[in-house]
Amino acid sequence: MINSISPLQLKKFLSDGQEIALFDVREHGQYGEGHLFFACSLPYSRLEFDITRLAPRKNCRIVIYDQDGHDVSLLALTSLQSIGYSNVSILEGGASGWAKVGFTLFAGVNLPSKTFGELVEHQCHTPRLSVQEVAGMIESGQQFVLLDGRPLSEFKKMNIPTATCCPNGELAYRIKGLSQDDSTPIVINCAGRTRSIIGAQTLINLGLPNPIYALENGTQGWYLNDFNLEHGKSQDYTSPAPSPAMQMAAKNLATRAGVPSVDAKTVMRWAEETNRSLFLCDVRTEPEFLEKTLPGAQHAPGGQLIQATDQFVGVRNARIVLFDSDGIRANTTASWLKQMGHDVCVLEDGLESSLDLSSNPITPIQLPLIACDELMNSISRNSAFVLDLRPSMQFRQGSIPGSQWSIRPNLSRDLKNISPEKILVVVSDDPAINHCAAIEFLRLGITAKFLSGGLVAWQKAGHSLEKNPRVPSDSECIDFLFFVHDRHDGNKESAARYLEWETGLIAQLDQQELATFCILQ
Repeated sequence: MINSISPLQLKKFLSDGQEIALFDVREHGQYGEGHLFFACSLPYSRLEFDITRLAPRKNCRIVIYDQDGHDVSLLALTSLQSIGYSNVSILEGGASGWAKVGFTLFAGVNLPSKTFGELVEHQCHTPRLSVQEVAGMIESGQQFVLLDGRPLSEFKKMNIPTATCCPNGELAYRIKGLSQDDSTPIVINCAGRTRSIIGAQTLINLGLPNPIYALENGTQGWYLNDFNLEHGKSQDYTSPAPSPAMQMAAKNLATRAGVPSVDAKTVMRWAEETNRSLFLCDVRTEPEFLEKTLPGAQHAPGGQLIQATDQFVGVRNARIVLFDSDGIRANTTASWLKQMGHDVCVLEDGLESSLDLSSNPITPIQLPLIACDELMNSISRNSAFVLDLRPSMQFRQGSIPGSQWSIRPNLSRDLKNISPEKILVVVSDDPAINHCAAIEFLRLGITAKFLSGGLVAWQKAGHSLEKNPRVPSDSECIDFLFFVHDRHDGNKESAARYLEWETGLIAQLDQQELATFCILQ
């Protein structure tokens, strides 16, 4: 049965205080070109793999949409119902229908989080420095601390000279080891604007006496003003013992924001409730998470949880429980999530609590494998068709000669004319893509094999690749949002467009969307 919902009904649902998950099931590039403000990206190419993490309660109210309310939405609805989701509706007319009645579609990604960062600057008047001012401080040899609030993976791509990587979620925990006195200025930067703002305001909210600033426009502003960036560096923070003073400051900040603490017994009781969704998030670093965490927790590093909440929590008005091992990071992160309108609390005793929310992980569908040498022999006999499901930009950088790029929404079209005498061999190294593609092959009644070890194994076996920067074409790269990514690849127009997009977010909001946030003054 197909349930549908009008744009006007959905608009009411989004402010009724009840749980709702709103998913855009188009591919990520399509989503980024224009989507609903509260929508999470859940591409059909990853649907069954990611849905249980983003919306764990199967009777949760869920609304999905594509461009026009047909095609992909119908496929996604069938898939979700087949794995037990019982309360799923399709938005009538999709994104186009939403815009047709006068509601705004937003470009970009992580909209609520980024908009929140801009609102924080407007309402808190977060101090900032221009790139020219910071460049002058570096050139003059002035003593100050420059901290890059992005994850290390992003820092390695490009950084401002003299900067140290310290992701926003780690700032409160590690700042005492990065700034040796109370008078040294501290400047926080990111690639654009919002993480600079949130990082700087975090330290201000914690009561640090240092002069604290956000670097206006981050590395993009630095680049647009023709200052040199460094690439490939990995200088990051130290690992100090928790500071009792900072523990108290973080706890006080959480209290000011209205964040409660909760014991493991209460969370266990919540987990048994069938009318509320529950997310347990470990906000520490990846190495810490991999070494030890609580059963049932997802890794959601604090800075990224603030910056991209929709990538970790797909249900509005759900319960979110944060924990750490130090009494600093969870409280600080929770203070921001509370201001963003989330029902968030901090787990008492954190990592040392007895909480156990063990769940059954997804069992990926296993399809037959084919070895690289066997595939090479099949290609030489013209008896194999190679389909590459890796991201489009990776395909452009190198693929098996003669292979074709595709993506799950297009599989039925792209496989229509394959000779039944040929072996279909799929190249992919992403478990989510593999799992969902296997489901699609079964749905279409198509027999396929996956290349054992993927493209890495192919190269290790000594086989060649071909490169074509124009295949697939830009219009076919529906998984890639050009203006977000090209800003880091020497495209000044994309960088300028991105900064203009960030600063223009607030003006696009209506009163319902603005009412989501409640910022501490």
